[in-house]
Amino acid sequence: MTEPRIPRPDEQADQAASAAPSYPQRPASSAPDTDLPTVGGTAAQRAAQETRAATPIPAPTGADVTQEMRTANTPHPPIPAPQESAMQQAASAPQDGAVTQDSAAPQVASAPVTPPAAASAAAPTDAQPHAQGTTAPGGTYGAPTGQPVTGYPAPAPASAPAPVVVVKKKGPGWVALLGAMLLTIVLTLGAMLYMRPELLRVTTPQNLNNGTVATVPASSDATDWTAVASAVSPAVVTIQSQNASSGGTGSGVIYDAQGDIVTNYHVISPAINGGQIQVTLADGRLYGAGIVGHDKTTDLAVIRLENPPSNLTVARFASSQSLQVGAPVMAIGAPLGLSNTVTTGIVSALNRPVEVSMDEDSTSQDQAQASSDLVVTNAIQIDASINPGNSGGPLFDATGAVIGINSSIKSLATSADGQAGSIGLGFAIPSDLVVSIADQLITTGSASHGMLGVTVKAATVTVGSDTYVGAQVQEVSSGSGAAAAGLRSGDVILKVEGQEVTSPKQLIGYVRRYRAGDTINLTIARDGATRDVSVTIQGS
Repeated sequence: MTEPRIPRPDEQADQAASAAPSYPQRPASSAPDTDLPTVGGTAAQRAAQETRAATPIPAPTGADVTQEMRTANTPHPPIPAPQESAMQQAASAPQDGAVTQDSAAPQVASAPVTPPAAASAAAPTDAQPHAQGTTAPGGTYGAPTGQPVTGYPAPAPASAPAPVVVVKKKGPGWVALLGAMLLTIVLTLGAMLYMRPELLRVTTPQNLNNGTVATVPASSDATDWTAVASAVSPAVVTIQSQNASSGGTGSGVIYDAQGDIVTNYHVISPAINGGQIQVTLADGRLYGAGIVGHDKTTDLAVIRLENPPSNLTVARFASSQSLQVGAPVMAIGAPLGLSNTVTTGIVSALNRPVEVSMDEDSTSQDQAQASSDLVVTNAIQIDASINPGNSGGPLFDATGAVIGINSSIKSLATSADGQAGSIGLGFAIPSDLVVSIADQLITTGSASHGMLGVTVKAATVTVGSDTYVGAQVQEVSSGSGAAAAGLRSGDVILKVEGQEVTSPKQLIGYVRRYRAGDTINLTIARDGATRDVSVTIQGS
């Protein structure tokens, strides 16, 4: 801090003329006060100080008074001297000239004054800032000059808050969901088909005669026989035929919309020579019928309703070639005259050769030889209960399609009235043969049967180390298909179209499935080896 500047006595008149207010001073005492602080050390110096103290000190002019409050080692920026605080102190000082020690001491300390010589000597240059306490000429604080102190680091800007990234988890899209569903379905179906391979054997229901019976959906668990019976029963009829001396009751199935009905030959045989035929539909309506054609060789016949109704339910015939042993079947007929009787069972065997006895003097079924004149059928063997009266009735599969016509049974004994009962051995004519014969009978009234042109008997033959049973050729008819194919006596026929031949009757049953002009493949044994031969069927 520099000492305040005190004006000389010769300058008092000039300063009194100034309009600026003056600070009142304490009047000089007559004796020096030893308790007051001194500026100098001697008595003369104290007396001079008292003299100067009695002179009023002019206030600073209106110029701005600033003070550089800065040192060489402080980082703070320059702070201007408070001009208004000095003016406020002058205004608040007493005007009567009484100045107390408490008010004068801070006044001198708060407003130090530097002489002009010292101010000019201490004036900083542009390269050096003002030192603390320097004043401008006239007793006022000079404005700071020079360059401001730089080099202080700028305050770091407030860091902006980090952006908040909201991760919104999206669920799987529609494509992913659909793909997962399809994958689940494929895996499920694959497992089902692996565990139940029979589900792969799905065939389109056949309709060999344009039947109108709806197809019953097949079930993989159990057959819905209630649905099958409800769908097919309207296509089954009861037939009564009689002549002047005898008669009988059997069954039949509606074959087409014009009223043609397929049945057994032995059912309508009493009416062949002038008898009558009456047909009862499933709903109880009665109609007369006439014979369209019959074939004793296959035990089949076709009759036609007189004035048939327009709302007939026509049965649907399917191929019997795809049948398998163990397949479920249902028979509908009129056993012992009980119309619309339904029984069920399974296929017990296929291609079972059956000879139907038409007369008392017919040859036995165990006959060793057979010819094309015998009534032989490679039948479907079933265990469904059928009895007299079921003859001519249809055999249905699980979808409601006709796969055969029931024709005969095997029994151990006869009842008191001469009729045999079922022991679970029933036989039906395959539907493939039924459709072939029925179409011929409807078209021409008669049917032709395939012939090989040979006479055969049961025999065994050895091929390599194996022995087989077959039909041995006894004679070959001149000009027949067998002769043209090179068959000769001694050949043993083992297979027809890959199906085994175990007896002469079975060979006849196979051949009669075909029409004249068809070509079939035979497997024969000759000279200890087997060979295949193609033979063209001739008509009878």
